[in-house]
Amino acid sequence: MTIRLYDTSARQIRDFSPLNDGCVSIYLCGATVQAAPHIGHIRSGLNFDIMRRWFAYRGYDVTFIRNVTDIDDKIIRKSGEQGRPWWAIGYENERAFNSGYDALGCLPPTYEPRATGHITEMVEMMRGLIERGHAYEADGNVYFDVRSFPGYLELSNQDLDDLRQPSGEGETGKRDPRDFAMWKAAKEGEPSWETPWGRGRPGWHLECSAMAHKYLGEEFDIHGGGIDLIFPHHENEIAQAKAFGDTFARYWVHNGWVTMSGEKMSKSLGNSVLVSEMVKQWRPIVLRYYLGTPHYRSMIEYSEEALREAESAFARIEGFVQRVVEKAGGVVEPAAQVPPAFADAMDDDMGVPQALAIVHTTVRQGNSALAADDKEAAVARLAEVRAMLGVLGLDPLDPHWAGGETDRGEDLHGAVDTLVRLVLDQREAARSRKDWGTADAIRDQLNQSGLVIEDSPTGPRWTLGPR
Repeated sequence: MTIRLYDTSARQIRDFSPLNDGCVSIYLCGATVQAAPHIGHIRSGLNFDIMRRWFAYRGYDVTFIRNVTDIDDKIIRKSGEQGRPWWAIGYENERAFNSGYDALGCLPPTYEPRATGHITEMVEMMRGLIERGHAYEADGNVYFDVRSFPGYLELSNQDLDDLRQPSGEGETGKRDPRDFAMWKAAKEGEPSWETPWGRGRPGWHLECSAMAHKYLGEEFDIHGGGIDLIFPHHENEIAQAKAFGDTFARYWVHNGWVTMSGEKMSKSLGNSVLVSEMVKQWRPIVLRYYLGTPHYRSMIEYSEEALREAESAFARIEGFVQRVVEKAGGVVEPAAQVPPAFADAMDDDMGVPQALAIVHTTVRQGNSALAADDKEAAVARLAEVRAMLGVLGLDPLDPHWAGGETDRGEDLHGAVDTLVRLVLDQREAARSRKDWGTADAIRDQLNQSGLVIEDSPTGPRWTLGPR
């Protein structure tokens, strides 16, 4: 058994070799809490939740760090616009992020450090970098000298001569415009902390380098985040950490975006879809299926049609689970092992789409066993399905999902879909027996209930008929 991961720094899939046998350490760049999360934000946490679950299934002891950036330019700007304390805005949105993670079934991180709780560690790192000649103070700011670090831009594969470094307001005194700020001099009315170079606040990149060092040490296994973080954030993290003396991350893993009309989902583009609103329209387990089942490195183009397809696909799985539980007269426990083909897919760079295909194949086998009244085979298939769904965080019998819908009585679509699927499966069983009278009677009853049934190459579909 060897897990393989696409390493952005190597630009290829590599065998995973842990720093310490039987253990895996993961640092994920978490939320910048200037606003409530949209589904693009939550996708990253969900992708790495699945990765974490798979490592745990394979027997690893997982340490998972997901930070909170609770101070940055955007939070300060929001504070001024709203006339509210910066920390109140940050905390409110941090809670919104955690509610979103929880709603979609993400396990809590081992530790979830806030940037503002680690100023001491940041000062220590800056002091070390200045002493080593990799950083300098100017006008109360502290900058990293990018030319002092020969490996700079290896992750993003850019040419330093062509670099356009993002630069914020007040970043004066740079020796080179490509140098980046680790510490920003205090401005009137803004939050600040005391340092040997004067009062100020941390730069975004320094925060993660310092927190990764504190919680995972000089070297750890996996650093994750969205592909938009490769530059400048992750590139600058590497420069700081390695120039400080850390080996830092052994593997760099990046997830794709959720897009709308081909553009990254972003509040600045006005095309975000807030998690708090989405869970009022769609069952959270369906949102997890929609966001978590494409390959983590692929882009997801958001559309309601795609969500409806995800809802229907999951309903087929859920309907099978419920029918076998009814047939068995009680809960069927998950199998001790997932099917080998599922494991092979997950081991190969977290191949969730291929793994999900095994889930659906097993569901079809189970449905065939139910149609043949083979209870033993149906129960065996359900045990396998539950084991696989457990790894993906999609087991409908898990207590998280079984008790997590109490506030969503207004949204009956998912429940109706499950019930309709049960009836349609009965119709399909009648058709397979060539019992056309029963099949037609079931269809007529559904039509009389206001549902339109359409037979397609992939199976029957239902929609609400005209009012």
